[in-house]
Amino acid sequence: MHVLVAHNRYGSAQPSGENKVVDQEVALLRAAGHRVDVFERRSDTIADRSLLGKVAVPLLVPWNPSVRKELAARLRTERPDVVHVHNVFPLLSPAVIAACADAGVPAVATLHNYTQICPPGTLQRDGRPCTECVGSTVPLPAVRHGCYRDSRLATVPLAVSLSVNRRRWWSGVERFFCISAAQRDVLVRAGMPAERLAVKHNFVPDPADRRTGDGEHLLYLGRLAEAKGLRLLMAAWDELAASGGVGVPLVIAGTGPLEQEVTDWAAGRDDVRYVGLYDTVRCQEAIARSVAVLAPSTWLEAFGLVVVEAMAAGVPVVAAGHGAFVELVDDGVTGLLHRPGESGSLASCMRRIAAERGRNREMGRAARRRYEQGFSPAVGLERLVEGYRSAIADRLGGGESPPPARNGNAGSRWGTRASRDGGSK
Repeated sequence: MHVLVAHNRYGSAQPSGENKVVDQEVALLRAAGHRVDVFERRSDTIADRSLLGKVAVPLLVPWNPSVRKELAARLRTERPDVVHVHNVFPLLSPAVIAACADAGVPAVATLHNYTQICPPGTLQRDGRPCTECVGSTVPLPAVRHGCYRDSRLATVPLAVSLSVNRRRWWSGVERFFCISAAQRDVLVRAGMPAERLAVKHNFVPDPADRRTGDGEHLLYLGRLAEAKGLRLLMAAWDELAASGGVGVPLVIAGTGPLEQEVTDWAAGRDDVRYVGLYDTVRCQEAIARSVAVLAPSTWLEAFGLVVVEAMAAGVPVVAAGHGAFVELVDDGVTGLLHRPGESGSLASCMRRIAAERGRNREMGRAARRRYEQGFSPAVGLERLVEGYRSAIADRLGGGESPPPARNGNAGSRWGTRASRDGGSK
């Protein structure tokens, strides 16, 4: 199969689960013999633009005409079987969907968050769940509250894009990949077409390092942001410290807007280590040495890559009991779920998982089995290719079988119908 992946890469200064997922899927498909090409923009390049170029970036968020022209020309030349769209913010824009229609190539899109119904994609405001914009044709509440980066001005392009491109997304994409059933349920309730929403969990490569002992520390690994539960974690840890601790230190790895706050909090303490941003190898090593991995997010995570990475290493998880975590973590079997937003509940779960070593080992073994059954590369490849074939069959009209895996190009069997589907701006 010939796949073209469209992705706007997030900035390299901070860890990005989406970038990681895209890279892993591309590598997986290529290793299986599929041809994969990439059409991308990089947010890192914004810093190198002229002042005028930087000012123009918000105008490209709702629509980038040069992307439509460039991608459509490439699709007509290369004729991939399917285009897999990931992030389009801020430099690609939904113009990629129009380009697919122009060239008559079916598109699938992975929904890594909730940007289809919420301008910043978090369904959260001021640290609490928020659905004010869900179902709105024009998401004015997001602008009024400055939901993206606490800025009304920065939120406007996202709100405009969501409003003017809603129909284009919902009619121009053959299959949306939701990364959890919890995410799909939210999107269906918000009005997205249920028949186009399929659940395809992210997979995780089998790590070189797995836990062999009881672990040395509790680990938080990810973006240092309030939505990820960092302030909640610090409060819970202080509660534990006041009562004598849990016998192992807390290690925090990552970077983000709360970095200075975390640095100051950890300074001079023996029970906390802030280690900065780890590369992939050091992340895997840190996970494999963990008593448990912590995921105390206050927002409704659409997936939770670090949770599955812990499972792959045979390490249990302590996670917030909402969003995708409820389907990823079997409470009491592969880890523990705490009451969302409650520091006391989080502290109690950390105390239990560190104290009950025998139970911890059992949960680690169960977590590994859960990984093998649902999140391994073999499972990920099967679901990915199945999704592509379904999208191709849908574009063909549902009556024909999709083209078999092969080295040749797809030709233009569905081009006439796809061109009729529209795509004009």
